[in-house]
Amino acid sequence: MKDIHTYKNYYFIGVGGIGMSALARYFNFSGAKVFGYDKSPTHLTQKLEEENILISYEDTISSIPKELSPEDTLVVFTPAIPSDLKIKNYFINRNFTLLKRSRILGEITRTTQCLAIAGTHGKTTTSTLLTHICNCANLPATAFLGGISANYNTNFIYNGTQISVVEADEFDRSFLTLSPDMAVITSTDADHLDIYGNTEELLNSFNDFAGLIPPEGFLLVKKGLSIKAGHKTYSVYEKADYYAENIRIVEDRFEFDLITPKQIIRDLVLHVPGKHNVENAVAALAIGLELNINPETLRQALSEFKGVSRRFTKHIFDNGKVYIDDYAHHPTELNAIIDAVKSLYPSKKLLTVFQPHLYSRTRDFADDFAKSLSKTDQLILLDIYPARELPIEGITSEWLAKKITVKDLEITSLANALEVIRSKDFDVLLTVGAGNIDTLYEPILNWLNETKI
Repeated sequence: MKDIHTYKNYYFIGVGGIGMSALARYFNFSGAKVFGYDKSPTHLTQKLEEENILISYEDTISSIPKELSPEDTLVVFTPAIPSDLKIKNYFINRNFTLLKRSRILGEITRTTQCLAIAGTHGKTTTSTLLTHICNCANLPATAFLGGISANYNTNFIYNGTQISVVEADEFDRSFLTLSPDMAVITSTDADHLDIYGNTEELLNSFNDFAGLIPPEGFLLVKKGLSIKAGHKTYSVYEKADYYAENIRIVEDRFEFDLITPKQIIRDLVLHVPGKHNVENAVAALAIGLELNINPETLRQALSEFKGVSRRFTKHIFDNGKVYIDDYAHHPTELNAIIDAVKSLYPSKKLLTVFQPHLYSRTRDFADDFAKSLSKTDQLILLDIYPARELPIEGITSEWLAKKITVKDLEITSLANALEVIRSKDFDVLLTVGAGNIDTLYEPILNWLNETKI
């Protein structure tokens, strides 16, 4: 196969995806011409266009730049792209080279020291913190993130080509294309069962990923996971090779001690709330220590870490109300975020607005979703966001609502959600979901900034 770095042009089908956009920025940064298609403009595609990446929002042959030829253009796509997309079939029929996003990322990791963070949840925060740690230590690392770093306001950070920090995505078994030298596995909870069929196949895939780590490499696994390859463990709930103890909440921050096989680092400070984020921090700090980063550099990096956009993004208003927005879309993530809010604001009334993501995920984890959501005081349930799926008969938000024990529960469309939110009496507002619920973020902020009572 031709070296992926030798093309003059790169065309991304689905360029607005968080993973695709990071790769588009990578090639754009290298000096190549980068083009792309996506079905609709977003804040992220707007940023890409500001960086001189030419994007079309029409699935038409005429929108494809005429200067592109099979000899000098590499086409990158994701598994989520429909097979009948005109643009994709144009490139196929004219013998362009088309590669999946995961294959491209795999090629990049093959020529770098790859630090890969895997897991059904926790990988974006962990990889973003690890990137920030590498940056503070002046390591020559380039990062491809699955979220927007609040410290750097981007999902792509370039500081050199010796090290790569990547999210190892289990969807479609994409992470099996990587060449990891150090890796973390944060969780193997059942998810993407539309791809894997059952939990056993998902776990097999994680074990295949663990098997990619070379003998001289380093594999860190959350204690209790069924990973067969040799590894070290980490935890915040029990003793492990790397673990946190003396965890306490001081005002709105977490403080803890890090216990490692070789040393104890006391009184670390993390400003990103939630015990699950302390656990993410333990993993990132452990990799930092394996990279021989000075403990005081680790301490400073952790205290300066601002988190990831839509991962516990918090605002406090003059009237005392609190608004938190989060990407949580799996029952385990919902448990973590609701528990974190309850620990910070135990006496305040919590209104949660949740948009289920995928019909299949809603069906497969309905009972677990119900248990998680029943912890809130008030609940607004939005219609299911379909993403890549067609509706499944009988699987609706109304069906899910019957399993939830919250008395103050209302179902509404995204279009009417703000009006319903405005009618509620709450102290803390939490919006959660991975679909297009993020479009409520700015309107809610504007409303709460204007509200005086």
